[in-house]
Amino acid sequence: MKIAFVLDPLDNIKTYKDSSYAMMREASARGHALSTLQQEDLVMRDGKVLGYTRDLELTSDAKQWYRVGERAAVGLDTFDAVMMRKDPPFDMEYIYSTYLLELAERQGAWVINNPRAVRDHNEKLAIARFPKFTVPTLVTREEALIRDFLAEFGDIVVKPLDGMGGTSVFRLHRQDHNIGVVIETVTHYGRRTVMAQKFIPEIAKGDKRILIIDGEPVPYSLARIPKQGETRGNLAAGGTGVAQPLSARDLEIARALGPELKTAGLLLVGLDVIGDYLTEVNVTSPTCMREIADQTGFNVAAMMIDAIENAVSGKR
Repeated sequence: MKIAFVLDPLDNIKTYKDSSYAMMREASARGHALSTLQQEDLVMRDGKVLGYTRDLELTSDAKQWYRVGERAAVGLDTFDAVMMRKDPPFDMEYIYSTYLLELAERQGAWVINNPRAVRDHNEKLAIARFPKFTVPTLVTREEALIRDFLAEFGDIVVKPLDGMGGTSVFRLHRQDHNIGVVIETVTHYGRRTVMAQKFIPEIAKGDKRILIIDGEPVPYSLARIPKQGETRGNLAAGGTGVAQPLSARDLEIARALGPELKTAGLLLVGLDVIGDYLTEVNVTSPTCMREIADQTGFNVAAMMIDAIENAVSGKR
């Protein structure tokens, strides 16, 4: 197969923990040809979507782990699969990229994840599709409604709809002396819509990342446990990742969502579960493959490349 990866700059990739690198390494070991491009390398000329790609070869040198060829413009439909692995923020440039990738799909490319599905599944708001698995949730930019929600539940979390890595996530109590300034900050004085959720005390045991591949759950989650004095488990916020088998409730959530996500064209999804509750549906560039594999021996990247191989062979 020929697989193109839309990535952030290669020199920024931390190979010891990066899921994209894990997938590239697995695909390369199977003899598949790799190419790489960045978001700005996606172009449309006279209706045709092209990518300014470079052939990518992985090396055994930990410091200089890759070699790339000359930059060349090729149709995305010449690849068996195009992996959109650009990290958020999910800004307008990201949305423009999904438009180009959606057009490329109409021209014969296969993009993972489906560009329209990525646009349609805001990683915070997508939980509203599955209310039986969520805690009480409010989406608004009105301060009065957030204050009423806090008064009702006493302990809540407020976060922007476009954040990542735990950025701008605030926990509020009824007795907090900074309620007003926190709401003003997170809503940009009522100009930005946010999500408020009842606080889940089980965060102390970890914010579990459950990976769904082609509708099926990986048998282990990565529980991201907050550091002392934090309520955010995100690894980017200093959390510690501990791999563990899926609980009965984890499996219930994963098996309920998996088929619907697969039907939508979302081949790789990361569910965030705290305690017994679904909190996010990550569809842009889900991570934690390396941590799960390193701690359990389960090769998550192999499961992903298997899914791509099976899909491609089914098309031929």
